[in-house]
Amino acid sequence: MVAKKSDERRIVITGVGLTAPNGNNLTEFRRSLLDGKSGVQKFQVRYMGEVLAGICHFDPLKYQKKKELRRGTRAGSIAIYCAQEAIADARLDLACLDKSRIGVYLGITEHGTVETENEIYEIKQFDYDVKYWSHHHNPRVVANNPAGEVTLNMGITGPHYTLGAACAGGNIGLTQGLQMLLLNEVDLALGGGVSESAASFGIFAGFRSEGALASHPNPEKACRPFDKDRNGVVVAEGGGIFVLERLSDARKREARIYGEIVGYAVNSDALDFIFPSAERQVQCMKLSLNKAGISPEDIDIINTHGTGTAEGDPVECQAIREVFGEYPHAHINNTKSFIGHAMGAAGALELAGNLPSFEDYLVHPTINLDHPDPECKLSNLVVNEPKRIDKIDHILNNSFGMLGINSVVIVKRFEP
Repeated sequence: MVAKKSDERRIVITGVGLTAPNGNNLTEFRRSLLDGKSGVQKFQVRYMGEVLAGICHFDPLKYQKKKELRRGTRAGSIAIYCAQEAIADARLDLACLDKSRIGVYLGITEHGTVETENEIYEIKQFDYDVKYWSHHHNPRVVANNPAGEVTLNMGITGPHYTLGAACAGGNIGLTQGLQMLLLNEVDLALGGGVSESAASFGIFAGFRSEGALASHPNPEKACRPFDKDRNGVVVAEGGGIFVLERLSDARKREARIYGEIVGYAVNSDALDFIFPSAERQVQCMKLSLNKAGISPEDIDIINTHGTGTAEGDPVECQAIREVFGEYPHAHINNTKSFIGHAMGAAGALELAGNLPSFEDYLVHPTINLDHPDPECKLSNLVVNEPKRIDKIDHILNNSFGMLGINSVVIVKRFEP
């Protein structure tokens, strides 16, 4: 029996800000997930021509001036939009907060490649004369840029940094925010992940050279996790940022609470640059369950990492079967099938898209699963249509990345 935590040790989500290829706030995003609306489209990439990608269509001028957009980065702009939206969604007045006690913790996959690619492309026109190299380049490419741009935009003077965690970054940014609240380093945390990967031809070229870049005549059908006909990753951009607070503070202001973070874990495969380990994914899920003080049978929704690759999908399914095989009532879905792989933002967006299940009792589906791969067989995989279930108390979110980094977050329905 787990001892009851004090309100100061309970961390809750009170705001969500996001931009995804199929929605620019949680309401839009959730509606698209329930309606089966994909955000994948045709996209022109330098040197490669037409590819398929998940592209966001938020209004960057909602929170930034044109001069700020010219000076900053796409990832920074995404982060600013999501952070501002999260604060507004939490019904907080930034002017009334102690900004020295706010922390910004954003997971990223990579940062700076877009800006360097752009500069090299530009100076090529001038015979590589570096006098044409932008003096804005260095602050654009430093790894802390997206979180730093948020602090500049919002006047936040507390700690900020990014966490380079490959495609596990979104979960890990959330986890870091939680930990800093528990350490009493901050009173409010903005945690999540962002990605500008769709602006980098190198990301597309790298996946193509590996034979892992998805293609399909219909862009909306390109991302096909667990399907026999899947043929790779759909690169996407996006961002998801959560407002995190101690329950004691959230109670004082009578905040709306989306859920309570009760479990999390991070570990490493120590196996390969790319190929994942089912054994370590099993360990990571079990670690998160242990931290939450619950059993596999308590999980109601499992949101899978599944990227649509031949190598990765069966490994995750094997790990899920090993952890949950005796408790097949947990319903399973996949969000990437709608938006592609938003890299550092993936975990945050995928968790956000499932949080409304606590209210509407609907499990959003996995789309594009027309010919299930026997190697990816999972009990209660929700396919093509939402499913209503009677009980949703715990959501488990898997998010894994290159170089063998694994992360899991468990969110519980809030109980006063």
